[in-house]
Amino acid sequence: MKNSQKLFLALCLIMASCTPEKDSNKKPDSYEVISPLVKDTSYTSNYVAEIQSVRYVEVRSKIKGFIEKNYVDEGQSVKKGQLLFTLSFLEFEKELQKANADHKGALADLKAAEVEFFNVNRLVEKNIIAQPELDVLEAKVNALKAKVEEAVANKEQVALHLSFAQIKAPYDGVINRIPHKMGSLIEEGDMLTSISDNSEIFAYFNLSEIDYLNYISSGEKEIKTVNLRLANNEIYPHPGKIEMIESEFDRETGNIAFRARFPNPDAILKHGANGKIIVNKELKNALVIPQKSTFEIQDKLYVFVVNKDNVLKQRNIIPKMRFTDFYAVESGLSKDEKLVFEGVEDAKDGIKIEPVYVDLATAMSPDNQD
Repeated sequence: MKNSQKLFLALCLIMASCTPEKDSNKKPDSYEVISPLVKDTSYTSNYVAEIQSVRYVEVRSKIKGFIEKNYVDEGQSVKKGQLLFTLSFLEFEKELQKANADHKGALADLKAAEVEFFNVNRLVEKNIIAQPELDVLEAKVNALKAKVEEAVANKEQVALHLSFAQIKAPYDGVINRIPHKMGSLIEEGDMLTSISDNSEIFAYFNLSEIDYLNYISSGEKEIKTVNLRLANNEIYPHPGKIEMIESEFDRETGNIAFRARFPNPDAILKHGANGKIIVNKELKNALVIPQKSTFEIQDKLYVFVVNKDNVLKQRNIIPKMRFTDFYAVESGLSKDEKLVFEGVEDAKDGIKIEPVYVDLATAMSPDNQD
């Protein structure tokens, strides 16, 4: 019994002594490793945009009346000063005739009073008539002058009202919907139509406070070219330029509005349409690593860094921006460090590897992409 126990202990010692020697002779697994790439990286940001005509106005009636005639149709191009509508203006024409007559009558009364004043003044100079009578006539002349001024103002007022009965285009543009047809009774302030000047258009879009600060800090304060993606997902062929940033943030949304101007030579863009502004941006000297070199644990991003002894160390990194196939790194990694390129799903923290260096610029070239 004692001999068998001794034999068992001896076998255990032999096995224990042999196992470490076997493990120590095991060759480390090979892993491709890379160094982060430093490069200028272009990317785009999309912002929902509201399209508006460079000039848009609602044409409203300034007087009450019936639409006597409509000279234009919906969708028609018009020139500045072109007659669009006439409202019933016979009443105003009669008022204008009366105002003209009143003006002429006031002028005639004034002229007669001035002649009388002249004659009486000569008699006063000859001491035939007393001065008080002349003073009465002078007051009469002044009163008639005031009456003439009143008649002129009344005539101008009536003429102005008469001009309101003829509605003309304020500028070159396109007629939109005409809600009231000929014969309709129009109240003062009713909209007759609207006119859009679509020779150019404005695209309004909003940036968050963070995007705004990034835009300003990047030195892009000058007018910048942008593109427009239309509702059918096509790119509008004519680029635009950012020309205005509002002076304050919207308290409810926390956004600030930008305005871009686009040419519209083919009249494709219409007032009230929607699209997306495409802003081309660039990250200068971005630290870039492939997405396949990373893995996530509880919403945090990690890589396996290779130390000087070729041992893997798991490290958390902070991405600045995510692209299609790679990350731009904000912090947690330097350009001189090495990390596992592929196979991170099989790697483990603390193991020793046989590194095989891969040039990342070559690996990320289009010819080497799957």
